[in-house]
Amino acid sequence: MMVSRFVVRPAACLLLATAPVAAQPYATPEALGEALFFETDLSLNRTQSCASCHEPNAGFADPRRDAEGAFSRGDDGLSLGARHAPTAAYAILSPAFHQNADGEWVGGQFWDGRASDLAAQAGGPILNPIELGLAREADAIARLAEHEDYVTAFRALYDVDIATDVDAGFEALTEALAAFESSEAFQPFDSKYDRYLRGEVELTQTEELGRLLFFSQQFTNCNQCHQLRRSAIDPAEPFTDFKYHNIGVPANLPGREENGVDADWVDNGLLDNPLVDDPAQRGKFKTPTLRNVAVTGPYMHNGVFQDLRTVVAFYNKYNSKAEAAQTNPETGARWGATPVPETLSTEELTHGPALDDRRIDALVAFLETLTDARYEPLLED
Repeated sequence: MMVSRFVVRPAACLLLATAPVAAQPYATPEALGEALFFETDLSLNRTQSCASCHEPNAGFADPRRDAEGAFSRGDDGLSLGARHAPTAAYAILSPAFHQNADGEWVGGQFWDGRASDLAAQAGGPILNPIELGLAREADAIARLAEHEDYVTAFRALYDVDIATDVDAGFEALTEALAAFESSEAFQPFDSKYDRYLRGEVELTQTEELGRLLFFSQQFTNCNQCHQLRRSAIDPAEPFTDFKYHNIGVPANLPGREENGVDADWVDNGLLDNPLVDDPAQRGKFKTPTLRNVAVTGPYMHNGVFQDLRTVVAFYNKYNSKAEAAQTNPETGARWGATPVPETLSTEELTHGPALDDRRIDALVAFLETLTDARYEPLLED
């Protein structure tokens, strides 16, 4: 985990100066981080920012659908990755990447946890050639040093001269971004479900059935991977265990046709993390938060499913022998092969009876209640 070398200066300290001083353009790390989050100068062609793939008005996910597989397109206007950009909302809740007492890998950022924490994650896309595309940390800091407001803010908040100190400047850049992503704007906990827990609203009958199914170990087992707190009524539930699982997501073949990846290529998932060398981790991906899941599709690490109901139906295929349950409703074809069958989480997936349409619809209705208040109008689109 990255340990900061900085002692952040609170904005209030500026008030102690004996002589009048000009107001700082960014008075807090959070305010500086917000500006940097939207700063297109941090991309090679000055066309994209963090917000391009994590749009605040779209659940901090990528709303663009210009790519067939819904992969995020890079600053060069052409490059496409092979994984769907996850939401940045609630990302601060993930612990640093580590192994727990049972030897399971937990936490980190990205689908494979390769960034230990949020600050480490923040710097990754800036230097990724198929994302924002800058070649060196020095390039990013030089771009920021072109703006006197940034020079002033980094000096005031982090005691760093970004015109001369690249290493400290880049670390401060990532910490400021992490400060913004740690703010309430990213994790308001004000969804209908949160309001229900506070006694402010009631769930509909369908939503309540979905809630009971979701937390039921008898019927769905959803909460085995998508619940962290011990109680189903604990506040601030992130709806993820932050662990890594192989649930057999099929390849996104249309996306591969567009990004040029071979149809038989296999994404190693967790095994691609430099800290992981156990073949038993191949094909596992981090369990994502389900908060705002109804408005942050497409779904799965590779964006293979467009509709939330399809996701629930996909899980149901493991518990139903019916031919209809083995068919992807979006394509009319069978779901597709499991890329890494030897590490499939069979015990977690094959649990409980098959779900009928009413129960699938109920689960979707409950998942929609996890939508932050600001995004609830998107449910009507």
